[in-house]
Amino acid sequence: MPAPLAARARLFPALAAVYRAQLSRARVARIPLLFVATFQSVGIMILMRGVVDGGNEARSVVAGSSVLVVAFVALNLLAQYFGQLRASGGLDHYATLPVPPAAVVLGAAAAYASFTVPGTAVTAVMGSALFQLPMAHLWILLAVIPLSGAALAGLGAALGLLAPRQELATLCGQLGMSAALLLGVLPAARMPQVVSYVRDLLPSTYGVEALARSFDGQPDWWVICADLGVCAGVAVVSLAAATWAYRRAAVR
Repeated sequence: MPAPLAARARLFPALAAVYRAQLSRARVARIPLLFVATFQSVGIMILMRGVVDGGNEARSVVAGSSVLVVAFVALNLLAQYFGQLRASGGLDHYATLPVPPAAVVLGAAAAYASFTVPGTAVTAVMGSALFQLPMAHLWILLAVIPLSGAALAGLGAALGLLAPRQELATLCGQLGMSAALLLGVLPAARMPQVVSYVRDLLPSTYGVEALARSFDGQPDWWVICADLGVCAGVAVVSLAAATWAYRRAAVR
């Protein structure tokens, strides 16, 4: 008689195991790229300082540059990682493990999003000092980083898994990060109406808006919570799409 198979791992223990494995694996390779993402965002703010003096536009620049760090890691690098994993046959390894597909996607997404925390915080503090914005409500980053990171990480994972070639996954990640740069950092008031509609479709926009509104003297917390709620909803949808894309790619 063949030996019975072991029970399938539960979601949360499997997610924690994948998260720890991805975190330790990516720590050495991704930390230099995190410095690049942070320096890139700080450099953009310094350049924009010569154009923007203050007010709502300064809030948009600082908020957009801070969330750009999240987009660089959670969207761009994760799309490249899953594209490379699919191209090299690495998905076959995960497919043989008794772990739910959602644990693989969520664990990798959480690991990559974790690298954005120090860079985003440094960018927000330096931007606030550069544009003389209040820092009293920067604790809102505790909500902006995980929600924006989850939404963008799910999108990045889906792009990497659905792209038929590794090069296309890299291209999609780069285009997504460029969209986050142009539509998130540039003040919305100066954009054409058509472009503003495209901006509303980008998941990171609502994290940018929530962070930008927190720089007001008396922030409208109901609107901020609504923006964060949209981020949370998009995160659920994008991570579900990434899980479906993982199942689709693993069985091919």
